[in-house]
Amino acid sequence: MNISGAKILDGNRGSLLFPWIPASLKPYFRDSTLTREVVVTDSRRSVAVLLLAIAAGSGLAGCARHAQRGLVIGAAGGAVAGGIIGKVAGSTAKGAIIGAAVGGAAGAIIGDQMDRQAAELKQNVKGAKVERVGEGIQVTFESGLLYDFDSDAVKPESRTNLRELSNSLDKYPDSDLLILGHTDNVGTAEYNKRLSVRRADAAAEYLISQGVRRSRVGTGGLGEEEPVASNDSDAGRGQNRRVEVAIYASEKQRNEARRKAGG
Repeated sequence: MNISGAKILDGNRGSLLFPWIPASLKPYFRDSTLTREVVVTDSRRSVAVLLLAIAAGSGLAGCARHAQRGLVIGAAGGAVAGGIIGKVAGSTAKGAIIGAAVGGAAGAIIGDQMDRQAAELKQNVKGAKVERVGEGIQVTFESGLLYDFDSDAVKPESRTNLRELSNSLDKYPDSDLLILGHTDNVGTAEYNKRLSVRRADAAAEYLISQGVRRSRVGTGGLGEEEPVASNDSDAGRGQNRRVEVAIYASEKQRNEARRKAGG
């Protein structure tokens, strides 16, 4: 779904109805029957709407985006909650992974698979930083590795990295992923946000072209909002120009892990 413009990525047509939305919030929504988008027309309501979605147990697939701010949060209740947590903590990607965690014996089962997948990614995806985070994985690409300056077109020589990532996602098909673009602070904040969104979308579309199911993928851009280094130096700005891929257990995978754990 979209919050302020985020789409359900399965491409289905038809109207989305949210009967649980209280009457006081309905004026802030519009429903597009052609694109399956629900838009929050007032940015101040977006967090409240996300929390309502979690409380209602909607279990919607796709992603949630706050268009005015460029924030995209992985779909499914836990990941949405984690995205909010991560936004406060300074890392939306890590927050989405944390939000999808189940803990206990089921979490250990998921973590064991993520250990194996992370080890393979470290070996096969050259130039990327691969981190185990909670019950998931964060893969970080420097933007210069994937794109030319001021471009959102994936460089031909960089497609090997994304193909290796898609191969891993194919081998472990029950995870979901959230792709987030980031920039430095050179240029206007609005331009940087739009560029970061386009870059994340371009990486997602390439993965989808390699066979990754569209329904697994959420995308968005944070622009210059989540720096990992100072923008006062070339080196710091280079670290801030990046694309992050958060990989975490899907609802199906979480339920299967609970079943195996006897919970």
